[in-house]
Amino acid sequence: MTEKGYLTLFVLLAIAWGTAFAAIEVGLATLPPILFAAFRLDVATLLFAGAIVGLGREWRPRTRTDWITIGVAGGLMVGAHYGLLFIGQSYVSSAVAAIVLSLTPIATPPLALALLPQERLRAPAVVGLFVGLAGVVVIALSGGSLGGQAIGVALLFGSAFAFAVGSVLTERLQRTLPVLSLQTWAMALGAGILHGVSYAHPGETVPSLAAWTTATVAALAYLGIVATAGGFLAYFLLLDRIGASQLSLVNYASPVVAALVGWALLGESITLATVSGFGMIVLGFALCQLPSLWRLLAPVAGYKPRRRPAADDCVVVDGNVYVPDDRDTGRAPSATPSAD
Repeated sequence: MTEKGYLTLFVLLAIAWGTAFAAIEVGLATLPPILFAAFRLDVATLLFAGAIVGLGREWRPRTRTDWITIGVAGGLMVGAHYGLLFIGQSYVSSAVAAIVLSLTPIATPPLALALLPQERLRAPAVVGLFVGLAGVVVIALSGGSLGGQAIGVALLFGSAFAFAVGSVLTERLQRTLPVLSLQTWAMALGAGILHGVSYAHPGETVPSLAAWTTATVAALAYLGIVATAGGFLAYFLLLDRIGASQLSLVNYASPVVAALVGWALLGESITLATVSGFGMIVLGFALCQLPSLWRLLAPVAGYKPRRRPAADDCVVVDGNVYVPDDRDTGRAPSATPSAD
């Protein structure tokens, strides 16, 4: 896949995950959160299993690392992440849920430092981590009390943390399973965990037929097919290409999509405190990713590293230093070093 193809895939992933929060809001009106999350994963698992059969892909885990990767992805990135997300969003709006989950890129670097030996954490990243956490606190307290919204924000924070840990560990593990097969196993494991938790939870009951409205079915279909099956397949393809820290940028596009969709379709509003908290989270991310952002933005600003000319290349006239063009000297132009 070309760089343009990866960029397109990144944009589609942001749209799919951003619109998913509105679909969750619709389904939560009639379905219990944990069971709703499990149903979402059931749909995705069936789709992925059908794709494996149709494409004839290898599906059997062959190594111990394969099984460990399945356990990490299914238990953390799928089971814990979706369970906490659905419960947390039952307390807050879709926009707030998306904004709190955007903390994932800030949580990823310190986790990568602890789990990936090649990673390094600089002072700005430490400051960025605390700024991002402060933004989450501002959002949590925007409801005016420590109940209600604060509980939802805390659950969503746990969802973001679980996803960040799973992303870093998955990047570290050297599996042999194809992406599609790994995703199928992870979805099946996550669904099984959530079904078990839902069955044991005293507040969760199986919905009656009356609960399955057209809107509920449409929300479940969208979440299972587009946001989960398609979204996670895109995520794992991009994870192998650009890594967990860079891919976590998608969490800053998704809240924008979620806020617009929530405002247009659900009539949600966003408070000034919520916007301020999101701004602090974005600032925290910028501090955590200063080197990557510089490499990305420096060419746009017109900065290009240049080789310092040797002393015999310079001509001084009346105190002014002139550097002759390579074409004038008859020498081949020297290569410009990369920004790295």
